[in-house]
Amino acid sequence: MADAVPDVLGDAEDRMTKAIEALKKELTTIRTGRAHPALLEQVKVDYYGAATPINQLATISVPEARLLVIQPWDRHLMGAIEKAILKSELGLTPINDGNVIRLAIPSLTEERRRELVKMVHKRAEEGRVEVRNIRRDAMDEMRRREKSKELSEDDLKRSSEHLQRLTDSFIVLVEETAQQKEAELLQV
Repeated sequence: MADAVPDVLGDAEDRMTKAIEALKKELTTIRTGRAHPALLEQVKVDYYGAATPINQLATISVPEARLLVIQPWDRHLMGAIEKAILKSELGLTPINDGNVIRLAIPSLTEERRRELVKMVHKRAEEGRVEVRNIRRDAMDEMRRREKSKELSEDDLKRSSEHLQRLTDSFIVLVEETAQQKEAELLQV
């Protein structure tokens, strides 16, 4: 391979890795019936006019499998945190006792599990599309380099085969990540 190709392939691999990490992070925010602090990552609280993540304003703990406890560092934020949780798409009702906010995570109904599995499939498809877009960008760059004679035709062919193997391996990672989340959701 020519010297110009490894940087394109390395960049594509880095971007694909980041796409997988983003997918995993996004999937952790889907509620599985078990308490996990990552459930609240997407919830933003109005903190003096700035939308601030809850984990920057409070300690979040999991004392039991189905209970999250949020202890704000500033007690004046209790109402704002409560409102933010109610406005979120989590479907959870906070219980405020004046010191901490408790979030009981109810068991998921079979219907809700199926909806969440569909959401996982949708996000996995978005992940596959992202990986394929990265492949397309890398191929475009390699073709551009071939046209400008920085890359031979044989190098382009070898590089594109390598890029396809790389893409296939990341697509498999997307599938495995989605299957793990689906199994977690369907576990009763």
